[in-house]
Amino acid sequence: MFEEGVELKNKYGIENVFDFSLGNPNLDPPDIFFENLKNLNKATHTNIHGYMPNAGFESTRNAVAKKLSNESNSNLNSEDIVMTVGAAGALNVVLHSILNPNEEVIIFKPFFPEYKFYVDNHNGIAKYCDYNENFEPNLKDFESLLTKKTKAIILNSPNNPTGITYSKETIFKIVEIIKNYEEKFNIKIYIISDEPYRYLEYENTDQPFITTIFNRGIIATSFSKDLSLAGERIGYIAINPENEDKEILISALNFSNRTLGFVNAPAIAQRLVEKSINSIANIDVYRSKRDLMIDSLRSFGYNIVKPSGGFYLFPKSPVDDVKFCNILKEERILVVPGSGFGAPNYFRISYSVEDSVIENSLEGFKKAIEKYL
Repeated sequence: MFEEGVELKNKYGIENVFDFSLGNPNLDPPDIFFENLKNLNKATHTNIHGYMPNAGFESTRNAVAKKLSNESNSNLNSEDIVMTVGAAGALNVVLHSILNPNEEVIIFKPFFPEYKFYVDNHNGIAKYCDYNENFEPNLKDFESLLTKKTKAIILNSPNNPTGITYSKETIFKIVEIIKNYEEKFNIKIYIISDEPYRYLEYENTDQPFITTIFNRGIIATSFSKDLSLAGERIGYIAINPENEDKEILISALNFSNRTLGFVNAPAIAQRLVEKSINSIANIDVYRSKRDLMIDSLRSFGYNIVKPSGGFYLFPKSPVDDVKFCNILKEERILVVPGSGFGAPNYFRISYSVEDSVIENSLEGFKKAIEKYL
């Protein structure tokens, strides 16, 4: 999609191509980030750019632990945190640490396509749970997928590609099902919560922290979206401090962080997020873009479940999703087929774009859907 976008922009001009294909934040980081960047540029203390423990600077990990403890009413400390090269680095470090060959990881559809490759990277087997009409997990299907070889579940809420935040009831039910299955078969299962969109929520959903409600709950996340730092590749892993295997798990995470070639998260990025950790980009801008797009597309006849977070819409396609994406491309609109997310007959729109891109694309969206009304 990126290469096709470049080709179209070269042919028609960048202002005449409406690219909704990439989940790239288009907001600036908050002002405090730039203030901290200026201050860091003046800093002269020793080893500011040097190696540190594989888990990251203790001061940065303390800042993360304090933030999570305050928000989740728990008691994390720096020993429960590993700084990582983004959420992608966090997920790979976790999977490398816990998976034995051919153990299974259950992924809820629709899903971020890279999950499959991350599981493959570490010799696991990905299994996919179906969804209900509101894009929450189909819990009957979930139960049917659990086996003695199940090692982990990957949650992603708010979700990419749907923007849907799973209800508290759904998350607690998932935890209950897993606990019952663990007891029945005397096995241990991890729940990995991939949370880069946690703070991009518009409906004040009260999403629980997996590290407070499940012993083997692990958070894998980044500052890419809430601080608009996608290119800086900075994130972290947080574990439940009550995990009975905490010591060996943390050792495994540190070892994996090193031997996967990450070594440690970038030093400057750690320093910057430590000082900016309680800030957030102006998500009201995303909310406004969401409302403009969803109201307009629904008025044209598109069927869309309203997202509660993130910066994605996931409309139902009136025909085969790949075919319809090609029809939109004729209007110089770039979106992504739902098939790649495990949800055929839908397509993803990333509205993290300039308002002018949205406004100038609407006529093309209207023309495309009118062919099927």
